[in-house]
Amino acid sequence: MAEDKDAPIAYLQRTREYYLGLGYDNPYEWAYFDNVPFTKLSKPISRARIAIIVTAAPFQPDKGDQGPGAPYNGAAKFFSVYQLPIQPEPDLRISHIAIDRAHTSAKDSRTYLPLAAMQRAHKIGEIGEVASNLYGFPTNRSQRTNIEIDAPELVRRLQHDEIDAIIAVPNCPICHQSVSIAARAAEEAGIPTVIMGCARDIVEHVGVSRFYFSDFPLGNSCGRPDDTPSQDETLAGALNLLAKAEKPRTTWQSPLRWQGPANWKEDYSNINKLSQDEIARRRADFDKAKIAAKNSSDKSSG
Repeated sequence: MAEDKDAPIAYLQRTREYYLGLGYDNPYEWAYFDNVPFTKLSKPISRARIAIIVTAAPFQPDKGDQGPGAPYNGAAKFFSVYQLPIQPEPDLRISHIAIDRAHTSAKDSRTYLPLAAMQRAHKIGEIGEVASNLYGFPTNRSQRTNIEIDAPELVRRLQHDEIDAIIAVPNCPICHQSVSIAARAAEEAGIPTVIMGCARDIVEHVGVSRFYFSDFPLGNSCGRPDDTPSQDETLAGALNLLAKAEKPRTTWQSPLRWQGPANWKEDYSNINKLSQDEIARRRADFDKAKIAAKNSSDKSSG
């Protein structure tokens, strides 16, 4: 049977095959929840204070290449919830996570940080207020850490800043799981959420209230690069979903299509396309990242 080119990438299956190919015999167990918390927006979006949740990391000049087109750079990861003022606009990068480096460069930060689009929406009265801080949520393979440490800390900050709703933006596969866990915690605390992302099967597997899906390469959750109309349209779709969803597990798909090579879905984490040397290099990089994450977790819990 021919592959359906319009079907989203099956990231759960693709990543399982990828890590087995790297030599890890125990496939990762993705988070799953039967029940999904759901909070309706208590006021019109035109009067709501809306905050941005990202998995992008603040630029660290001493942590190696983090620029557009940078290779994976685990040294640039962050391991705790952070918040930064939106003025001046923070310099956030995504070199530390597994975006689709074959088909996107992360040159246009607006593809993973919807701040400019939200400010435009505020200017014309579609959003009541863009929260004065944005919040970073760590990409963590440890679901327990996300659930027991990171999510409560994020909720505490959101409540302190009297946030009415959040737009959450993941990038890599694990990001989509981490942000889903964050969104669930916010919903349980009475803060409505919508996730804008590109890994549909992961978000729906975890279980969230609202998901606005763009069938784009990872790293482009907020629209196509250097395409302001697509970024505004993506945000508008997410805001519309935030306002109109009546029940949990509501997914809407963006009508926009990727404008790169038609076969872009074949490449991401496709173990069959990698040489043995490349497999060995990626295994070594992943082992280093695991050690760094464990050391950071040990420090935060000690």
